[in-house]
Amino acid sequence: MSNTTNLTWIFKTFDELTSKELYSILWLRNEVFVVEQNCVFQDADYKDPKCDHLAGYIDGKIAAYSRIVPPGVSYEQPSIGRIVTNPAFRGSGAGKALLIKSIAICDEMFKGKPIRIGAQLYLKKFYESFGFCQSSEMYLEDGIEHIEMIRG
Repeated sequence: MSNTTNLTWIFKTFDELTSKELYSILWLRNEVFVVEQNCVFQDADYKDPKCDHLAGYIDGKIAAYSRIVPPGVSYEQPSIGRIVTNPAFRGSGAGKALLIKSIAICDEMFKGKPIRIGAQLYLKKFYESFGFCQSSEMYLEDGIEHIEMIRG
């Protein structure tokens, strides 16, 4: 199993993404959020062009991804969305490395403003380990239990 020392990061605006990078991002999001989680929903939500995109690659394969969402797009606060780890790289530390890097980018871009996320409920403890606290009641999104969480 590869480890996070092998991660190569890209961080780009939507317009800066190459077609190969965008394809790998959309493939990963669909692989996990639609196929693996058996959830039929429209992943392409027209927020992507307004966001920055962080992707970690190991040996040329996408291992982890998140989108950095500016204030006013999903929430009043900046947000980290579509946080996902490739099933082939789970357990490698790629997901933790992704969240650490995503938080650092938000803190830099938005000067320490609180970060709000919509998290799948089963990942609550994972996000709490990065300083996020539950800030809403549980709600269903596309048939999956979610909660809002805030950090800072």
